[in-house]
Amino acid sequence: MARPQAPESLPVSLDRRRVYVLPTGFGLFAGGLVGVMLLGALNYNNNPALLLALLLAATLMASLMAAHLQLSGLRADAIGAEPVHAGQPLQLQLAVSARDARPRIGLRLRAGQDEALVPALHEGQQVIATLDYPTATRGWLTLPRLRLSTTQPLGVARAWSWVWPETALLVYPAVEVDGPPLPEPGGASRQTRVDAAGEELHHLRAYRPGDAQHTIAWKPSARRDTLLVREYERPVGREVVLDWSALAALPQEARIARLTHWIELAERQARRTRLLLPGQPPIGPASGPTHRHQCLRALALLPRSRT
Repeated sequence: MARPQAPESLPVSLDRRRVYVLPTGFGLFAGGLVGVMLLGALNYNNNPALLLALLLAATLMASLMAAHLQLSGLRADAIGAEPVHAGQPLQLQLAVSARDARPRIGLRLRAGQDEALVPALHEGQQVIATLDYPTATRGWLTLPRLRLSTTQPLGVARAWSWVWPETALLVYPAVEVDGPPLPEPGGASRQTRVDAAGEELHHLRAYRPGDAQHTIAWKPSARRDTLLVREYERPVGREVVLDWSALAALPQEARIARLTHWIELAERQARRTRLLLPGQPPIGPASGPTHRHQCLRALALLPRSRT
């Protein structure tokens, strides 16, 4: 039937049996007005008015068919989203294409109470509709039914169809607000390295071809009549061990939020981290986007506390 009763794998084609059409409020008003015109023309035997009423009625009927054709033949190809932290909106991206040459304009995508406009779709194209969808908890997010609809071309009819992707999307844990700094290894001495994007000014040196323009120290360069470049010191410590058992005093979700905060902080500081979780092999030591994703995914999929 037109409304899927269970999640379905994409791609999904919207054939004519999956598309509903009903008049809008404006369409009901226009239909009533045409009906009054038709009755008046018949009552007064006014042929021009009768012809006009019949033409308007035919236009309304054609609008219902045109609205149906806007959705019939569409195909929902794939859906995805980059993971976000719980509480942040997830940007759903639905890829839509058409099997025929009819242009589709004014389509809308809706999930729950959130709605977004689908880009105009022309022959041979695939477009991406982006919709912000709220998140509340970590883990796998099961998508609701998605509604594709249109009121084109005249706004007198609304056609809609449902897509229910079986794809589950990952939501990272929420980040602890104003969390503490990274735990430093015991006895680790502070080391630094010279870096163009560090934290503390190290020294000025002569400009070399390829240096970024924002690193040039313009005032000292003007005083010495030569281009000088700032170099900074970036703290470099030993790898940071993020141990689940070291946070035993915190409730489970607070532990997860603390570790999530530290992972994000370590990523910003380019620190190597090792994540130790109960019942799982150590993750790391490593750094970078892939390591960050592995750590946050492991935290997101931890079993929930039953208390």
